[in-house]
Amino acid sequence: MGSGTHLGFDFGLRRIGVAVGEAMLGSARPLLTLPARAGQPDWQRLQALLREWQPVALVVGIPRHADGSDSTMTAPAQDFARSLQARFDLPVHLVDERLSSHAAERELAERGRGGARLARRPDVVDSLAAAIILETWFAERPHD
Repeated sequence: MGSGTHLGFDFGLRRIGVAVGEAMLGSARPLLTLPARAGQPDWQRLQALLREWQPVALVVGIPRHADGSDSTMTAPAQDFARSLQARFDLPVHLVDERLSSHAAERELAERGRGGARLARRPDVVDSLAAAIILETWFAERPHD
């Protein structure tokens, strides 16, 4: 896939965490959390983010149960990924995001008192989960 900026998404029906990362470095950072209504983001705001960051590809976390089976959120996340691809004509990659939100909460809690407070803020957790999703995809993708 080569290098370039990527945006990662932690999909939810009420919030969608967004992260930005660089493929060559294999690292990502939380960017923001978009509000959503029934899984639909503010598409104009999302388009503005894409104009600002000019990603070469998008990565969407697909929620699954611990055993790998589909969860109730699997199909809506896949629909969101298809909508991204259709609207913005960019490659959209899917990555298994099992436990990314739990990993984000744990990472924040390990930062001490301030981190524990942040771990209770869904917007912070969602954007950090998006960064974890993006870094997972970077780590799992074939290297050029």
